[in-house]
Amino acid sequence: MARTALQTPVSPKPTAAEIRAALAENTGLRARDVATKLGITEADLVAAQVGQGTTRIAASPDILMPAVCGLGEVMALTRNASAVHERTGTYGDWHPGTHAAMILGPEIDLRIFPSHWVHAFATRNDSGNGPSRSLQVFDATGQAVHKVYPREGTDLAAWDRAVAALATGEASDTLDLSPPVDPDPAKSRPEKAAELRAAWAKMTDTHQFLRLVSRMKMNRLGAYRTAGAPFAVPLAPGALNAALVACAADAVPLMIFVGNRGCIQIHSGTISTLREMGPWQNVLDARFNLHLRLDRVAEVWLVEKPTRRGPAQSIEAFTAEGELILQLFGDRKEGQEDTAAFARMCEALPKPAV
Repeated sequence: MARTALQTPVSPKPTAAEIRAALAENTGLRARDVATKLGITEADLVAAQVGQGTTRIAASPDILMPAVCGLGEVMALTRNASAVHERTGTYGDWHPGTHAAMILGPEIDLRIFPSHWVHAFATRNDSGNGPSRSLQVFDATGQAVHKVYPREGTDLAAWDRAVAALATGEASDTLDLSPPVDPDPAKSRPEKAAELRAAWAKMTDTHQFLRLVSRMKMNRLGAYRTAGAPFAVPLAPGALNAALVACAADAVPLMIFVGNRGCIQIHSGTISTLREMGPWQNVLDARFNLHLRLDRVAEVWLVEKPTRRGPAQSIEAFTAEGELILQLFGDRKEGQEDTAAFARMCEALPKPAV
């Protein structure tokens, strides 16, 4: 008789009522932590509250972003599993696009990939426990793409009008989600190293890079491993934190990119207040916060790409699974190369132990 392998039964997803009960019992936990505890996505958690302070709204950036531009000063949040980027400012200078769109304000600076803006909600909480309002966007798998929270300068009347205009009328408190997507591991092509280096040297814009490596059947991390020095130099995992500490100590202007499949958020300027707490390194400035899981940093690369304005240097950190955590660039002004301070800081970063 053939033997049948035993399979571990899959626990059913809790009902919306059970999710709401869990939220009521865990008021001291962040929503993301409650979701993890229940074995569901954060989107499931938010959807369970539809009709009880939560409203389904249009997720399309072409509809949502023009509305957000009229809210006044707010806080924009974009995260991945290893870093959270929070920036206070005003949304503006909206550039729509089918495949990629942009918000190009002086403080809130976003690159948006509309196909991943799938589920969106407006929440309202009058209990005094937690944020009073939020706009939250999720991808098809239920992972957070982008969030907006009110601040002191927010026009709350405009916020409420926007929510009413954006509401879809859907009343379902459950979601039909796609399976989770694992990060792509590094895709290297050692046999293409010479071809990659030759094409890399001819780049005139950093945006050409991903198209270049895609043509060669590689991805970002795989290309760095394939090309090597002088284009991509490995650093010690601790180099990322060392860079943040040095930039804060010396007021080095920089750009900090944190993103996911649907959105990249950028801070430009200096950082000053760092607070390390457990595995987290935190930038806690008045209008910019970064929360970074240092224990997830497995690879760090110092990367140089040629552009018409001179070489662009970046420090890029990845998880052990190959997921990009964040990128640091020198804060480049139009017509100028990277600041000398950023370049000097990069030269001093620790290399891997031999």
